[in-house]
Amino acid sequence: MQVWNVLYDPLEFPDSLYHTALPLVDQTAQNKITKFYRREDACRSLIGNLLPRVLLQKRGVDKDDMTFATTDTGKPYCTTPGVDPPLAFNVTHDEGVIAMAFGTGDLGPPAFNIGVDVMKLKIPPRTTFTEFVDIVDSQLTTREKNLILADVTEEEAIRRFYCIWTLKEAYTKALGIGLGFDFRRIEYDVVEEKVSVDGEPVRGWQFLKFELPQCGHNYVGFAAKFVGGRGTSISELSEGCLVCYDAVSFVNRAIEEMN
Repeated sequence: MQVWNVLYDPLEFPDSLYHTALPLVDQTAQNKITKFYRREDACRSLIGNLLPRVLLQKRGVDKDDMTFATTDTGKPYCTTPGVDPPLAFNVTHDEGVIAMAFGTGDLGPPAFNIGVDVMKLKIPPRTTFTEFVDIVDSQLTTREKNLILADVTEEEAIRRFYCIWTLKEAYTKALGIGLGFDFRRIEYDVVEEKVSVDGEPVRGWQFLKFELPQCGHNYVGFAAKFVGGRGTSISELSEGCLVCYDAVSFVNRAIEEMN
């Protein structure tokens, strides 16, 4: 499993680049992208749509042959004919980062059991950390809340929270579950490095944690994939499997290679 990250700054992303890159995606994707009211949201969506297409292009697939669909719960997947082995991917974004986890499609077709989430390490303005934890209390187990509010620095407490949150998000995205899943059913013990669901250890999963040093370590994320078997692993994503691109360079290169 690998994770590509595109670092996006709306102040450095020219409007002309957005318009030039938009035709690289199919009409269905264009219609979705252009519905966004804010241009920066449209740009994030465009980059998110370009990520799997750039990957397919690197595998020798022509732009006009790329096809995608979504599950009933809205999870996108690749339907491009002749992609062997099948491609499993998932895209997410938060503020200045658009991320895609991808790997071989093994289990859970057609969208496959792969998910990713990334979040910026911050709390809402004019909110104390304790107030913030109270806001999200309904999504945390007692054990998780105790670990977050333990005798650690606030920086470490915020990091613990977002590690818990992004793992839960990545797991439910990998399952292809829509909104409404009770996050308290999932427990991630960030000290013991254990994950359980409904009080039972999860089995057959690979969880890969990552940070983005290019962003001053202000973002954390998790990629999740169901690999089968009885064991579950939680580890750091290896350096060679984590790639970061500048948004302007990434989109310019996509235009050059896909036209």
